[in-house]
Amino acid sequence: MPQQEYIRLMREIEGCKIAEIARRTGVSWITAKKYADRDNWSQKTGKKHHKRPIIDPFKEIIDTWLTEDQCIPAKQRHTAAAIHRRLVREFNFKGSDRTIRDYVSKRRKELKLEEAQAYQRLEHPGGEAQVDFCTIQVSKNAKLMEYKLLVASFPYSNASFVYPVPKENQECFLEGLKRLFDQMGGVPKRIWFDNLAAAVVHIEKDGQRKCTDAFLRFVAHYRFEPVFCNPASGNEKGHVENKVGYSRRNWCVPVPIFTDHETLASELVSCALADRKRKHYAKGVTIEELWQEESAKLLVLPEEPFQVFRLEQAKVNNYGEVRFDGVSFPLFEVHPEEKVILKIYWDHIEVLNQNYKLIGSFPRPYTHKTADVPWDKVIHNLKRKPRSAPYSQFVRMMPSIVQEFILLDDLEIRRNRLYWLSNWLKQYSLDEVAMVLKQEDWNQAMFSDVVTHRLYALRHPIVATDEISIPGTPTYTPDLTIYDRLHKGGRSE
Repeated sequence: MPQQEYIRLMREIEGCKIAEIARRTGVSWITAKKYADRDNWSQKTGKKHHKRPIIDPFKEIIDTWLTEDQCIPAKQRHTAAAIHRRLVREFNFKGSDRTIRDYVSKRRKELKLEEAQAYQRLEHPGGEAQVDFCTIQVSKNAKLMEYKLLVASFPYSNASFVYPVPKENQECFLEGLKRLFDQMGGVPKRIWFDNLAAAVVHIEKDGQRKCTDAFLRFVAHYRFEPVFCNPASGNEKGHVENKVGYSRRNWCVPVPIFTDHETLASELVSCALADRKRKHYAKGVTIEELWQEESAKLLVLPEEPFQVFRLEQAKVNNYGEVRFDGVSFPLFEVHPEEKVILKIYWDHIEVLNQNYKLIGSFPRPYTHKTADVPWDKVIHNLKRKPRSAPYSQFVRMMPSIVQEFILLDDLEIRRNRLYWLSNWLKQYSLDEVAMVLKQEDWNQAMFSDVVTHRLYALRHPIVATDEISIPGTPTYTPDLTIYDRLHKGGRSE
């Protein structure tokens, strides 16, 4: 406005010509003419409409490409020049490159504004996920063991994805996220997290999070926006909090039998997949239908998956071993005090020399918390109700030989065997009982006493000793004829 007012004053007060005004102000002759002879300076309202008759038939095509670009990595998105080339090549567009540049610049700003407005209107916009850990119990070797379940939920569709990991450390967390993205077939645009130690180092005074370097690299690789809840405010991601409880109640009851990690993961993933066939609690259509709609809003997976590992320096001890998490691993072809590099993955560790050549690999040690099953109470309840044995989740945890021993059709024999098992387990472990049952004939007489004796012998083996001979000890051969005379009443032959 100051320059426009100056142009008007030059025309009105000084009587300058249009060419002189243009020269002195540095504007074009048309612009100088426009403001020098303008009569109405009232502010105009309403949207300005620019006629682009040549581009109008192609606007929908361009808008489609720009919208889809939001799900594509930045390096693979359309530039204005690329859009112009495609329009010329595929649709015989006759307009100029400048026309496309102007429209693309304007539409990109409008699309960002539309997306921001959509986030304000919708409580749960599509393509946004929430992630959390929970603790589950699995059964391994007739014991209860703690495992972690990483759960991702989508509030818009109510779809969920799960992946079990041994711990909540950084490698397990990032590997679990990567596996969840693979299950989804894409990456959520925005993900809500707790302030978990695997991602957040600490919270600054202004509320900003200082994240770990590995997490920041992971975020940059998959291009999503991380959002962290306020401390002690789990309600800010209440959907995944509810989904965590739902997962434990529906997919981890009865307690899963842990044979190996991949089998457990496959079973839980199948449960989450089957769950999408039910109807959404409020929208009247299946979760799968809503997920198909929402999955189109996910970011495209990068061409190369993120490699989850961290490096640590270590030193070989005098025994040719390297220690990690309190466990020693033997190495070969290394010298004591030699420095090595540990490449730590979520499930194994690679040992490299200073030239980054692999010299050893070991499974990563995890000390799982285990709890003994109260077998005395379990068997006591089964003795009272032997019919319930086939339906007991604890019977499923027993070794197969013990299951076979008690799960027979005759209820009276089943009750007797449960009674014997109860007595044996008061002194011996379930593994010891299983070992003896494999060796004995169950139909032999006095079977219970035989097993009890075998269990005692298993705990107290008889150690055979050779006859001790001390060099230089005189040998003595007793004369037994006196005993013969005594046996015959004192008479000798």
